[in-house]
Amino acid sequence: MPLNFDLSPEQLRSYQGTNPRPADFDGYWEKALAELDATEPQVETRPAEFSAPFARCEDLEFTGVGGVRVHARLARPLADADGSAVLFFHGYNGRSTPWTELLPYVARGQTVAAMDLRGQGWGATGTDWTVSTQLLRGLDEGADQLHMRHAYLDTVRLARTVMDLPGVDPDRVAVTGGSQGGGLSLACAALEPRIALAAVIFPFLSDYQRAWEMALGEAPYQEITTWFRKRDPLHRRREEIFTRLGYIDIQHLAPRVRARVDWTVALEDVVCPPSTQFAAYNKLTGTKSLREYPDFGHEDLPGIEDTLYTVLHTL
Repeated sequence: MPLNFDLSPEQLRSYQGTNPRPADFDGYWEKALAELDATEPQVETRPAEFSAPFARCEDLEFTGVGGVRVHARLARPLADADGSAVLFFHGYNGRSTPWTELLPYVARGQTVAAMDLRGQGWGATGTDWTVSTQLLRGLDEGADQLHMRHAYLDTVRLARTVMDLPGVDPDRVAVTGGSQGGGLSLACAALEPRIALAAVIFPFLSDYQRAWEMALGEAPYQEITTWFRKRDPLHRRREEIFTRLGYIDIQHLAPRVRARVDWTVALEDVVCPPSTQFAAYNKLTGTKSLREYPDFGHEDLPGIEDTLYTVLHTL
């Protein structure tokens, strides 16, 4: 690992994380899921402007907690569907996966959906759009108002919506994404136990305190430093803040994951440092596999798209 900025390979494989886990973590998420259950989904679909001769392409919308309408692209085979489905989640402040990247999956018979995260993608309404600071939105309003809490619940609603579609086997649904999309995929698999497979690339949203203490000066974890500089320059609330962020820390959700997990890590990643990822990976208790890119950072990884295309057909 030429940059030598993180733990050694041996230390990574035993690292158990730094960010505190709130004492009522499990109860917090049971309450959150109950709120989602009490929210009428109001699912709607309409034909998309995009079309393909072998696919039914639609804009899907549903209602998430707080009454927010969330958008996703939905594409289904016109014939020869194999019953499986793949959910795509995008990177931080990005947007849903383009139709042309979804079509290869549809062509082999899979149903696919790609969600626009509330406040980030173009399709979510009823919430303020911002260029950054999504990670810390709601932090001062209390744990139940964390923006990422709501986003995690949106992934669950998308999964349940797709699982209910005709021709989809609810036990053959996969989730995938890189960076924020990887974190959302793991959160979805943790909160919807029927997810069968999670294929993730250098996931964000893990071990916040470790990322902050490393002081690498990189977005998106740099938002935490900015928050302290602006809101708590003497760090009087440090323990409180990191404990609150612990509710949305995927390392603490990892033990709930029942899906098979295919994980890709880049060992020179200063955006989502390897140790923050291993904090979650090491807590997975089910079937898992790890793919390492020793000389790469948070960037395009050679061959990864083809690899995931193969992995996501093993449902």
